[in-house]
Amino acid sequence: MRVTTGLARGRNLEAPQGLDTRPSSDMTKQAVFNIIQNYVEGAVFVDLFAGSGQMGIEALSRGAKTAIFTDTSNKAIEVIKANLKHCGLMEQARVAQMDAKSFLQGASQKFDIVFLDPPYQKQMIDEVLPILVSKMAESGIIVCETERNEQLPEEAGNFVRHKTYLYGKAKITVYREREEQEEE
Repeated sequence: MRVTTGLARGRNLEAPQGLDTRPSSDMTKQAVFNIIQNYVEGAVFVDLFAGSGQMGIEALSRGAKTAIFTDTSNKAIEVIKANLKHCGLMEQARVAQMDAKSFLQGASQKFDIVFLDPPYQKQMIDEVLPILVSKMAESGIIVCETERNEQLPEEAGNFVRHKTYLYGKAKITVYREREEQEEE
């Protein structure tokens, strides 16, 4: 696992040991950044269920203003911090050891791009999506990675399912504001 583009290009990243974390494949990561590439620079990027932190680190490397990482695991938090230091991106990052729902309930700032990749088949996205939509900036983008057959809601608040992409065993679902989606 490595950073593919930008300031930290080519840097190898560590993943927490064990079966609790399932890092996004390189193919899926590349696909996500192809989808959001025009929106990353200067963005506030949130990596919920961050695991190794690779998605937020990739966003920082590509010019995001800041990235916020959340995970409940001690091992994951240690790895995220080590990966950020290794890539020289710690100053633009905030790392929170807490569950996604609690983080979102306490958040006061607006987010431009949020990436959610919770454990598969736990319906965690259904639980956090309604809270998340109120924290999104105008023209914000929500990107969810799930198992291919996992069903997600058509809409949450003013956000609607914009597009769905299939990559191997993974499915990427992009939500945009209803007005934004209709303009494209």
